[in-house]
Amino acid sequence: MTTIISAKTKTDYTIIENLANSIWVEHYTPIIGELQVAYMLEKFQSAIAIEAQIEKGILYYIIQYQDTNVGYFSFSKSVDFLFLSKLYILNSARGKGIGRAAFSFIESKAKELDLKKIKLTVNKYNTNSIEVYKKMGFNTIEAIIQDIGNGYIMDDYVLEKALK
Repeated sequence: MTTIISAKTKTDYTIIENLANSIWVEHYTPIIGELQVAYMLEKFQSAIAIEAQIEKGILYYIIQYQDTNVGYFSFSKSVDFLFLSKLYILNSARGKGIGRAAFSFIESKAKELDLKKIKLTVNKYNTNSIEVYKKMGFNTIEAIIQDIGNGYIMDDYVLEKALK
């Protein structure tokens, strides 16, 4: 059974940081390299960075499966869409319907906020995740390159899903 818990405490932020370290090193090192992974973990996925993002209104959630922390996601409300900033699940927990449960929760939150679509960005070379997003009803709407500092960029697609 999948449970979704709102992250609100420093302990929660540390749980997310630890999940991020496990997931990112395994998943993103082959895509963007060890140095950029380390930089992005510190800048965007550390407990300190998460706390700062929450103070700016970004919501974080921990995903549990059978009472074990297996992933997390975060999103924010934009003018007319929900921006899904992060959705990460441990490799060992994939294929169990956890991502689908998280998407269902995220879609219900978007509808509660009276938003008509969800947008996200995904690395252009993250082919497995792109396929999952497409199965969930997302379409690619543009390609972007964002400078994230320290000589690094994010080379992403922007995906969008219209809500019914």
